[in-house]
Amino acid sequence: MLLFCPTCGNVLIVEEGQKCYRFACNTCPYIHNITRKVTNRKYPKLKEVDDVLGGAAAWENVDSTPETCPKCEHPRAYFMQIQTRSADEPMTTFYKCCNQQCGHRWRD
Repeated sequence: MLLFCPTCGNVLIVEEGQKCYRFACNTCPYIHNITRKVTNRKYPKLKEVDDVLGGAAAWENVDSTPETCPKCEHPRAYFMQIQTRSADEPMTTFYKCCNQQCGHRWRD
């Protein structure tokens, strides 16, 4: 929480006074004693996150390949390739384990 000096408009700092903490201005002699606990919390609204891989529907019509799952050691995995970087970079291959109980996702 930022408070500003009513005299000069600069940001007030918190310093320890003789009896209590106080707000003080660095550029002018303004001082305001803090007599009670000051709290102010504001939580920002979170934006909705889009699934860049297309969600569950993107994995419906994909092929499988003999790629071992690093989590459950299943011998096959579904895969799809997406251009995630610039055009001169190779495509990124995303994998999803064919084991229904696992479903682990990773990329190569």
